[in-house]
Amino acid sequence: MLQINYPVVQGGLAYLAYAELAAAVSNAGGLGQITAMSLPSAEALREEIRKVRTMTDRPFGVNFAIGQYNQSYEPYVDVAIEEGVKVISVTGGNPEPLIRKLDGHDIKKLVLVASVRQAQKAESIGADAVMAVGQEGGGHLGRDDIGTFVLIPRVADSVSIPVLASGGIGDGRGILAALALGADGVEMGTRFIATKECVHAHAAYKEALLKGTEQDTAVIKRTLGAPARVVRTAGSDNILELEKEGAGYEQLKPFISGQNNCRFIYEGDDQKGFGWAGQVIGLIQDVPYVQELFERMFKDLDQRMERLQAYNSR
Repeated sequence: MLQINYPVVQGGLAYLAYAELAAAVSNAGGLGQITAMSLPSAEALREEIRKVRTMTDRPFGVNFAIGQYNQSYEPYVDVAIEEGVKVISVTGGNPEPLIRKLDGHDIKKLVLVASVRQAQKAESIGADAVMAVGQEGGGHLGRDDIGTFVLIPRVADSVSIPVLASGGIGDGRGILAALALGADGVEMGTRFIATKECVHAHAAYKEALLKGTEQDTAVIKRTLGAPARVVRTAGSDNILELEKEGAGYEQLKPFISGQNNCRFIYEGDDQKGFGWAGQVIGLIQDVPYVQELFERMFKDLDQRMERLQAYNSR
């Protein structure tokens, strides 16, 4: 459906998913994506789309994280349509108004969901595929705390459109498991941050992903009804403490802002800043080139398939 070699979609990665990473993922055989809404303007998105096209002739997408930014997404969507983008993904908020803007255009529409109900709703409004994120994932999650291992077969059994598994996937084992659970492919976010082509991520952010284990993430913003997983920093611990003390949105706003997110991911300030990350950091041991990561993942997947086939022939 997406005209890619491998069933791997790179997550939207606010403030990080730009031309260098998107092109590298697409060149490696997956679907790279640009993050739209953390760019300063619609014209900046146009420039980024054109930049990607100078770096790859392979398909790529544009991700719209709606409901998390003050600016309207409509001008950005207009640019994506004008520039002939073939894949658009929608995360956060109500996707239907954005999906309706794409009616009549030859654009594949992917929608991030975290429950069966959301997946069925996405299918009913015209999504071409859903990306189902389990509780292990990084960034914003569903409120129901359903793990990937249960969520994926539930969603796959509940819709007729393709399903991408997301949350806790970072190697060949994870991809194979997702396919075995009924998914048609995977969306990976955190693992792509720890690559050489994620050039906007500060070395301290990548180092935190390397050194951290599955125990070194936390979920912030749960008290606001918008749970989101981060790598543990002094900044994220401060947010958790404020929530524990009963702080409301207005009190938390300065600490959970995009500016504070950028303080860590761009500047390495772990005292005030925070960075999104999933529990998959426990599986991240290096910072490879994207091409190397793909080769490794699918070599591992093939070897594990051979083991399973040998087991099945006994």
